Amino acid sequence: MSINNFPKLHNAAWPGVVGKGDGAEPAIPLDTMLSMTAAAEVDGQRFDGVDLFLADPHVSIDSSADDIKRLADRIAEYDLAVGSVVAPVWEPTGGGSAMGTAEQRQRYVNQVRKACSIAHQLRDLGLRPHGIVRIDSSCSPAEWAQDPLQNTKRIAQTMREACDVAADYGETLAAEGEICWGGMHGWKTMISTLEAVDRENIGFQADMAHTLLYLLGYNKEDERILPSDFDWQDRATLQAGLAHLAKALRPWTIDFHVAQNDGTVHGSGSHDKTGRHCPANDPNGKLIIAEDAGHWLRDDEGQLTKRFRHICWDGCMFPNEVMLQQQTWNDILGAMISVRDQHGWVE
Repeated sequence: MSINNFPKLHNAAWPGVVGKGDGAEPAIPLDTMLSMTAAAEVDGQRFDGVDLFLADPHVSIDSSADDIKRLADRIAEYDLAVGSVVAPVWEPTGGGSAMGTAEQRQRYVNQVRKACSIAHQLRDLGLRPHGIVRIDSSCSPAEWAQDPLQNTKRIAQTMREACDVAADYGETLAAEGEICWGGMHGWKTMISTLEAVDRENIGFQADMAHTLLYLLGYNKEDERILPSDFDWQDRATLQAGLAHLAKALRPWTIDFHVAQNDGTVHGSGSHDKTGRHCPANDPNGKLIIAEDAGHWLRDDEGQLTKRFRHICWDGCMFPNEVMLQQQTWNDILGAMISVRDQHGWVE
């Protein structure tokens, strides 16, 4: 049994919502996600917390202070902490495109304000010792590509305003490195967007399933790192590609998701086509989870950065049949423990 107690191990609640509804499978209630997270156990070790999706049907972005107190009490009953939270910046949830009209961009900033308020309340209640507020651009790569220069400027301005709002609550924003979001659908493009925002309280959220697709140039072929004829059996080339990518993005990275990917894209429900998250033990997975997580948890010399107080498992768009099996979460916890065994520390 590992003696490492950091980084803390969190499960994401949003796989119960993302890709669900709108003609897809029904959403899985938050209490079900909390229950299965709390029940997961491997060799006496359990999850330390959850990361939350601040949108219905899990947590209303318009929750009152009393609502948040009740939420905190519910989560505490499961002996779980809260880490990072997701701001619902998208049009269907009350937000708007970060490069859209003035009204859309204002709705975007307002959603970030509400999310930061909830995050701050959870911190004050003692349930959220660490974590960020996650955002994205709430627009597609195709929309962005109509005018890359001006659209990047608009996204940066919107995110700059969002950062200023977040600062009022003592919060930091992390832009999600996912290929379905315009202005962050390629790794160089992501860096350009972050540089244009030019605020100290913004960074990058690395997700192993999504960053793998940066290597393949999905939606941004000119930023591809792996060769077009890449063979997945060529582990050395994959490792070199991951090292190259992490070297560029690690200085920006402030939140980290452990995940698996089979090298393909996938979409479900209202969620656009994106990286296919796979179960931790999926035989088609292209990553060696514990080993490859080291690219993000260690520096170029292989030394621990200790930058993340917690890491989170992200496994979106699994079928409900898979998600409602307790063994699924035990396997995920086992993968998380293996990451902490190799790249953790003691405090």
